[in-house]
Amino acid sequence: MKIQLINPNTSVAMTSGIAEAAGHLLRPGNQLLAVTNSAGPASIEGHYDEALAVPGLLQAIRDGEREGAEGHVIACFGDPGLLAAREIARYPVIGIAEAAMHLATWVATGFSVVTTLGRTKVIARHLVERYGFHAHCRGIHAVEIPVLALDADPDGLLHIMRAACLEALERDESGAIVLGCAGMSHLAAALQEEVGVPVIDGVSAALKMVELLGELRLSTSKRGDLDFPLPKPYAGYLRGFAVGA
Repeated sequence: MKIQLINPNTSVAMTSGIAEAAGHLLRPGNQLLAVTNSAGPASIEGHYDEALAVPGLLQAIRDGEREGAEGHVIACFGDPGLLAAREIARYPVIGIAEAAMHLATWVATGFSVVTTLGRTKVIARHLVERYGFHAHCRGIHAVEIPVLALDADPDGLLHIMRAACLEALERDESGAIVLGCAGMSHLAAALQEEVGVPVIDGVSAALKMVELLGELRLSTSKRGDLDFPLPKPYAGYLRGFAVGA
């Protein structure tokens, strides 16, 4: 099974780091196809960034299926373009926030999210509400480190994240931590050991869910709103996004 891991931002270095952190979890024989968005922002840290990342993300989905991908992971905690991606894909598409939140409810009655910038907390809150986890998510916290600065000081980042996780667990009385950025994937194991509760990396969670869906021969329903887009012309620089183009 070939699984496409899509980094919706344009940072090749971040794509490599995400793939390295999670790729070893794949079952023997499965293959990871890690790709970087070819058009969009260098990092996704707001509504504007998210919107402009989606066209390139959708193109990556289309290209991936032409290359034989049988499942897709959107490796950004905002789950940008998730439903649109499910419309155009023949195979399962999983967003890392949705995957992580689902998994958190299997191991704790309440979880806390620890993310990058405070301005993105409302995006995470919107996802909590959309996915129906408002009774489970007890708090969303930010360490105020930009996405592209997460690798600047690895030891310092681990120290900051450890303190933020412990504070979130104490304040929220939660039983698990959800990491709120794909760029934090490599921290999950160390943080879990240090804080003593499940620490969930959405990239790893989403990859394993795609594998499971593939093994069960389940994919996105094409009845109703997630059927393939209706054929119609698109204008301007979006002309190539018309169905069948």
